[in-house]
Amino acid sequence: MSRRTSNLSVEVTGGRAKARPRARELGVPFEGAPGRLNAITDVRGVEVGFTTLLSGRGNRAAGQRPVRTGVTAILPRGKTLLDPVFAGWFSLNGRGEMTGTTWVEESGFLEGPIMITNTHSVGVVRDAVIAWQVKHGEAAGSKPWFSLPIVAETYDGYLNDLNGFHVHPKDVFHAIDTAKSGPVEEGNVGGGTGMICYELKGGTGTASRKLGSRFGGYTVGALVQCNCGRREQLRIAGVPVGLEIPGEKLFGTDLEEKDKDTGSIIIVLATDAPLIPVQLKRLARRASLGLARTGSVSGNNSGDIFIAFSTANRRSGRPTRLDQIKMLPNDQMDPLFSATVEATEEAIVNALVAAKTMTGINNHIVHALPHEELRQVLKKYHRLVESQDRK
Repeated sequence: MSRRTSNLSVEVTGGRAKARPRARELGVPFEGAPGRLNAITDVRGVEVGFTTLLSGRGNRAAGQRPVRTGVTAILPRGKTLLDPVFAGWFSLNGRGEMTGTTWVEESGFLEGPIMITNTHSVGVVRDAVIAWQVKHGEAAGSKPWFSLPIVAETYDGYLNDLNGFHVHPKDVFHAIDTAKSGPVEEGNVGGGTGMICYELKGGTGTASRKLGSRFGGYTVGALVQCNCGRREQLRIAGVPVGLEIPGEKLFGTDLEEKDKDTGSIIIVLATDAPLIPVQLKRLARRASLGLARTGSVSGNNSGDIFIAFSTANRRSGRPTRLDQIKMLPNDQMDPLFSATVEATEEAIVNALVAAKTMTGINNHIVHALPHEELRQVLKKYHRLVESQDRK
């Protein structure tokens, strides 16, 4: 099995590796100013790690069990265990899972990493996170505690041998242990390895927005695991790309089934703005608008679940001390709302642009969004940016 961590996505051409372009490099126009990396790791202290599992090929009926899955880890304060962050979460449509959210709602705190995987690996990932915390907590000499980890999922059973249960505790440990700051790999990586978005190859994507000094200079970063939507819904920069590049429908052949949205999306938002939990829930809700910009209507069968956290107010979770915290006035949140919408939209498009065509179980093929065709469609609608700034 192959395991890859959070390096830039690359492809090999003529024996030489070259970086895959991101959406801006293809000329897709976006609003707002990105951070230096245009990634969730632009929020200082945030680390991201992956375990990507790719092996096998062929038909399940012939005993073949192709693996196209993995685990993604987002660490709000790196590997620091004893300094939780303020957080808030929101479910736009709840046919999905994100464990630990009841305690986030009750306490206002997120303790430990956020993990994303496939639907049938939530349990093993949750238990492995606890084991990782116990191991590292004991090593640090801390007292025992109970843990309610945040583990989210989207379904990858069209490409992955979902019921083969190929994610193991060692894969969870690897994703956490190798998490780091810096550039974040996108596309077919981590929990996003076998995901499908708008009936094109989807997966992991990220983006960020940096506010000007007039608005506090804060950063908002988004990371998505996108597995949602129907082809005809897809919009990029307001252009009906899914109608212009229709392709072959993947799901359903009769009128009753072909119009169902059967996917999901997990959106993780990070900011260094000093927000309290109720404000972070408000931020999480705004991810819905970024998702809508790409065409999703959050269908009945979709699990669209979002969580937001703030790295400000360090050490505010101490159990025995009265602490003073900072809170941004509600009247100053509009720029953060805009940044959230913009970063979410771009993260989804980045996932589509970075993803590569994949053949999975039962020889199912999901094609990547074709870059040149995307450019031509954008040009047709006068939306192509020929000299897009390279980020």
